[in-house]
Amino acid sequence: GNPKLPTAVNITWSSINFKTILQWQPKPSGYFYTVEIHGQTSDTKKKCILTTETECDVTDALRNVRETYTAHVLSVMSSGMDNFEEPPFSVSEKFTPYNQTILGKPNIQNYTQKGSKLNVVFQDPLTPYTFPNGSFQSIRDIFQHDLEYKLYYWKDQSSGKKDATTKSHEFEVSIDSTTNYCFYIQGTIPSRRENRNGQESMVLCTSVGKNILDEFGPEMFIIIAVIAIAIVVLAVVLPVILCKCKKTKAVKEKEPLNGV
Repeated sequence: GNPKLPTAVNITWSSINFKTILQWQPKPSGYFYTVEIHGQTSDTKKKCILTTETECDVTDALRNVRETYTAHVLSVMSSGMDNFEEPPFSVSEKFTPYNQTILGKPNIQNYTQKGSKLNVVFQDPLTPYTFPNGSFQSIRDIFQHDLEYKLYYWKDQSSGKKDATTKSHEFEVSIDSTTNYCFYIQGTIPSRRENRNGQESMVLCTSVGKNILDEFGPEMFIIIAVIAIAIVVLAVVLPVILCKCKKTKAVKEKEPLNGV
């Protein structure tokens, strides 16, 4: 006898490094949501049972990352799960974590510029999944040889970029030994059709041979030039003014007093 409940709309998957959040609309009023994760070969898993939220962390229901899943977002009353009648629900688009999760930012551990070599050492992003000993798996542990990294580097204050590729945790590239370089790293899965490139790491720059003038740039030269000109002008003008003052004083001292 209850009127049909509203069903979820705009269901979306958001996944970075295999941490996956399901989101939808609208906010419920007088009813609840329950999420069911359906895999192609795995058992159905219920998540966020009787929630009033419009998002649900479904990461641990997607442990078989190569499997394709759909999410059913059920609209239920508080006692709806006990009824034999199936509650109204909406179905998400298909989601395969291995193909669709976004690669997060690599963590740059160390970098050096020695002579004509730039060396960069970095770490893989971690996933929420763990090994039996409790340590977290990295994206490399899951993607294996499908994972590559690209280093993008360029001369400081220049726009021309070069790039290098590696399957290890380290880059070593040849550079101009007299110039400072900036760079960032990005993970990539070349075999993917979509979401091939991951998030970019922070941009870092080397500082070999930099001095204070390099740090402040042309503005410092202008300031120094203005100060130098002011000193020269003062050195020339001040003696002239002092000399005139002395002559004026001497002339006044020689003039007879009025009334004498």
